[in-house]
Amino acid sequence: MKTIISTLSFFILLLAGCSDKKTAGELRTEGEKFTIEENFPEAVLSYETLIKEYPDDVLAPEATVLLATIYQNKLVKNISENESLLKSVELFKNIYEKYPGSEQAPMGLFMAGFVQANELHDYDGATETYSLFLKVFPDHDLATSANEELNNMGLTPEEILQKNLAGQE
Repeated sequence: MKTIISTLSFFILLLAGCSDKKTAGELRTEGEKFTIEENFPEAVLSYETLIKEYPDDVLAPEATVLLATIYQNKLVKNISENESLLKSVELFKNIYEKYPGSEQAPMGLFMAGFVQANELHDYDGATETYSLFLKVFPDHDLATSANEELNNMGLTPEEILQKNLAGQE
């Protein structure tokens, strides 16, 4: 009986060791490869798997940026452009919310506001997001851009030019 249990235990350990589970690095590399090949459904799957299976890995914030960028660029064909943009905002905000100390957190929050303002025309949401960005990251390189976005939100390029020319007089 001990021999059967030992043999069974050996096979269970052997099967566990032969798992097809990919590492976070392998999933990131795979996602990049699929993106280059313009196989966006597979890229999305790779990045989503990395984020889900390795949420605490150093690559998770980066994978979230890459995934959000795919949605921002409306590269997923089975959802509407609006849904894709909303998903990108959600993912960009997730970078800040889930990984506030990461290198990608400021850019994620800024990009959420950018998509809200410039692509979704959700000026209230963008104002809230940019204001949070300026509160949390007042000295970041993107702070000047966030202020400019707030000051020019909803204006056409011509209106911004007129505003700037009027300010110089």
